[in-house]
Amino acid sequence: MVKNVRKIIKSLGPGMIITASFIGPGTVTTMTQGGAGFGYSLLWAVVFSIVATIVLQEMIIRLSLVTREGLGEAIQELFAHKVGKLIIVWFTLIAVTIGCAAYISGDLIGTSLGAAYLLNLPENLVAPIIGFIILLIGLFGNYKFLEKIMIFLMVIMGIIFITTMIVIKPDIFGILKGVFVPTIPNGSIITVIALIGTTVVPYNFFIHSTAVHERFNGIKELKFARWDTIISITVGGIISAAILIAAATLIRGDEVKSIIQLSGPLKPVLGDAAPFAISIGLFAAGLSSAIASPTGAAATISSLLGWKGGMESKKYKIVFTVIILIGITTSSLGFEPLEVLLVAQALNGIILPVVAILIFIIINKKNLMGRFVNNVWLNIIGLVVVLIVTFLGLYSLVDAITSFLS
Repeated sequence: MVKNVRKIIKSLGPGMIITASFIGPGTVTTMTQGGAGFGYSLLWAVVFSIVATIVLQEMIIRLSLVTREGLGEAIQELFAHKVGKLIIVWFTLIAVTIGCAAYISGDLIGTSLGAAYLLNLPENLVAPIIGFIILLIGLFGNYKFLEKIMIFLMVIMGIIFITTMIVIKPDIFGILKGVFVPTIPNGSIITVIALIGTTVVPYNFFIHSTAVHERFNGIKELKFARWDTIISITVGGIISAAILIAAATLIRGDEVKSIIQLSGPLKPVLGDAAPFAISIGLFAAGLSSAIASPTGAAATISSLLGWKGGMESKKYKIVFTVIILIGITTSSLGFEPLEVLLVAQALNGIILPVVAILIFIIINKKNLMGRFVNNVWLNIIGLVVVLIVTFLGLYSLVDAITSFLS
């Protein structure tokens, strides 16, 4: 028993990368807005997003360990017709890459908010410096180094945000009601979609399938890969919920411009250290997401085009470099045009349900998965998750198009 627990702890890695990836500036801001605007009432959406992520990512690790291939290779093999294969592969590749390129500037700016406060420097100066540090990590690091960085950032976020939630003594009954009694208050539907959309991220499917190959040795380690996924993503859910709970407790009803606002009500508890603690948490969240964006683009392109060598291949590092250079340039200019972000949102609104449906189809192919295909219960749960994710993706697409036209 003790030996198994130790092995499970030692197995933590790929799941931590996925969790550190989805807890970025977007998640922190959305959770803060959700708590400030609607109190504890949207905690059920956080719980659903974590369940959905675990279900989909578990399918990814099972697929990767059984086939010893990435998600991109599995998608290619799904289509016998060359034209169909070409369309789906290149659409997925372009959509995910544009999304990563569009969001990297925001990731770097989000990271710089925390660092700029700590260093008392302008954000458009700090953001490019952080970008160059990430570039060095991508060029000279390897999977093990990336894993250690992401786990370290997860620990920092956990300490800051979970401790904050505990010391403010929130309303336990209100939390339980928010978790177990789903409600959609007036004006909250966009926030609900955002809460789920910042957690279930398309490029994380490709990152996970690549990371699993780097970390685990075949299907015999499926049990430990599952524990890695369940534990890591659950911890991420607790951190996300902690941010929402803190905002609901401390700044309910306030207009949210920055998570730094949480530091004001925290001063009676943490004193002058309050803004520094929140800034460190924001910096850790931003840095993990900023590392994940170019990693996601590189993993997606590598998998879909069948490039070998994993995270240490030259082609992988070239894609990583291009994406991060885009972020360095745009963040230094303060360039974050709404039109580009709306296009990225629209593409993600299409690609999320498409990839989720493809994963569900692939994982049920008996000739590919053998005895590791979904059982009845996994199919029921998976189908519910896929249908809801599809609805949310299409809603996000419609919202992006409406915003663009207006």
